[in-house]
Amino acid sequence: MGEETHAATETEETLLTLQGQANIWNYMFSFADSMALKSAVELRIPDIIHRHGEPISLTQILAGISDASSPDITCLARIIRLLVRRKIFSAHQASDGGDTLYGLTHSSRWLLSESPSGSEPSLSPMVLMENHAWATAPWHYLSQCVREGGFAFKKAHGREIWEFASENSEFNKLFNDGMACTAKIVMSAIISGYKDGFESVGSLVDVGGGTGETVCEIVKSYPHIKCINFDLPHVVATASKCEGVTHVGGDMFQAIPKADAVFMKWVMHDWSDENCVKILKKCKEALAEERGKVIIVDFVLKPEGDGIFDDTAFVFDLLMIAHASGGRERTELEWKKILQEAGFPRYNIITVKALPSIIEAYPI
Repeated sequence: MGEETHAATETEETLLTLQGQANIWNYMFSFADSMALKSAVELRIPDIIHRHGEPISLTQILAGISDASSPDITCLARIIRLLVRRKIFSAHQASDGGDTLYGLTHSSRWLLSESPSGSEPSLSPMVLMENHAWATAPWHYLSQCVREGGFAFKKAHGREIWEFASENSEFNKLFNDGMACTAKIVMSAIISGYKDGFESVGSLVDVGGGTGETVCEIVKSYPHIKCINFDLPHVVATASKCEGVTHVGGDMFQAIPKADAVFMKWVMHDWSDENCVKILKKCKEALAEERGKVIIVDFVLKPEGDGIFDDTAFVFDLLMIAHASGGRERTELEWKKILQEAGFPRYNIITVKALPSIIEAYPI
């Protein structure tokens, strides 16, 4: 009996060791998933399949790639094979026993850039931005940040991300397009899950609002709200006109336009605790006679959380090391600390069907 137990223990330990090795191999090459996904977006494979309205063959997909000068169907097959394994695309044998046919899944529908109405949300711009060489380069400096501090993006490019964007129009467009697509997706969930939160607001300033997609979505659902889109001058310079929205350029560390409510989506996670307190104090000054509220849309980290987006939140925390200037994602206790330091003793966390949550902060 003892020998059997010992043998079973040895077998279990061997399997765990082997699984551990497999895990390291998988994590070592997990960037391949990102690169395969990026290539599918660049080749517009989801759009090609979508235009046919049904699953199609590799030959049909290749024929739909308009700028293919010397197409390699074997290369395409190998990329799609991995993405089928990752459940980005589906694959099944044609009814006549012919070619394998590839279709869309619930995942690849988030990569469509074409739609009949043009209103379907897409994560394609974010895929292209986050996987561009400019955006991936800072990730190679994480260990250097541990050894000597500093900011990964600046180590990679010689300047922080905001300065880099102001000097590089191509990156600025990539970045703005990525932020715009996530704004549309997140705001759809915010507007449907935070209805009561907007109804009593007469005026709202979106701090770090980019090119204005966020406030435009708010105004569409709540036309009574007078909205200001507030961001750096070079960012708002490319903003499109939107009924009910005024675009204002400025620096949130200096002054924020006054309003009943200050809205910040994925802004605070870009900054250190010290800078977040400074920003929140400027938000407090912007609230008329300290009435109103600050509406923060950001992650609330749950170390033991097993929700659908909880794992992604921890990846975003490392993204803040790679791209931000001292930014981070925060737990509820960490949010409470900076809110109280900035003069917001009362807060409320609201969960919505999106990556981030809503944190309402009140100055009184």
